[in-house]
Amino acid sequence: MVSQASTMNSENMQPDWNTWQEFREAQQELVLPAGAAAHIPVTIRYIDCGEAKLGTILLMHGIPTWGYLYQAVIPTLVQAGYRVLAPDFLGHGWSDRRDRFDRSFQDQARMIVALLSALALATVDVVGHDTGGAVALILAIEHSRVVNRLVITNAVCYDRFDDDMLDFGHPLRWKARPLKALVKALEESLTAGFSNPGQLTPQFREGIIAPWASEEGKLSLLRNASALNPNQTMALVDRHSTITVPTLVLWGMDDPWQKSEDGLQLASEIPGAVFYEIKQASHWVQQDAPEQFSTAVLEFFAKSRTSRD
Repeated sequence: MVSQASTMNSENMQPDWNTWQEFREAQQELVLPAGAAAHIPVTIRYIDCGEAKLGTILLMHGIPTWGYLYQAVIPTLVQAGYRVLAPDFLGHGWSDRRDRFDRSFQDQARMIVALLSALALATVDVVGHDTGGAVALILAIEHSRVVNRLVITNAVCYDRFDDDMLDFGHPLRWKARPLKALVKALEESLTAGFSNPGQLTPQFREGIIAPWASEEGKLSLLRNASALNPNQTMALVDRHSTITVPTLVLWGMDDPWQKSEDGLQLASEIPGAVFYEIKQASHWVQQDAPEQFSTAVLEFFAKSRTSRD
């Protein structure tokens, strides 16, 4: 059942939030039945705003973020004529965080397919960042019917994983650590992923960390991190060449974790893919360079119309 929470200003159909708390309040809620994404019913929180004059864009975050990662670019995408969906993955943000289901990339992809089905969306333009990029690749390879166009940005796509995040996933190292140590580590990680420090506002920092700033949140992040496994991405490499939808590989070039050479290699392996670099931008590119990010995505969509549009 979908909640009736509004995500838009009724006068101009634009997203209407100024704080992360308002962003969270704007999220809608949907319960996926047992068997759709997990063996039990799971609750998914998501932003759904704008009119689909030009189509629907699905924005997928990574770890340790949630849909709020895209807060600076959603208004521009909506204003351009798109409906925008920004869900929180299983175990992430404010979606179901119970310690009772898997959080693998494959399971996240299953959840997305189930969510789109529940919303009666046959096809979407897919944007995936970080681990969300890995999920996006799975969708394009194994669930291609739902993907119209594909944007992969600063993504986990080979065997390059952040050591700190892998460390989070080790129960013996993190389960007993105080919550304040986790918050400090997340603050340091956010700082390291920006080229433009002024874009890392106190509001953005607090908002990204908020879901994890409790014992429940800490455990959920630990489980998310423990699900990171390069076998999941390396199993896709031989199938990158089977992706047939128009693809943009969009990269913040200063990324200390997902190096630009990974993006270049990925673009070379996907037929017809375009590589676009955003200079003086780092890992959290949506917030670090929101105007360049939005412009690159919209220009790519405008140039790559498909039969599904």
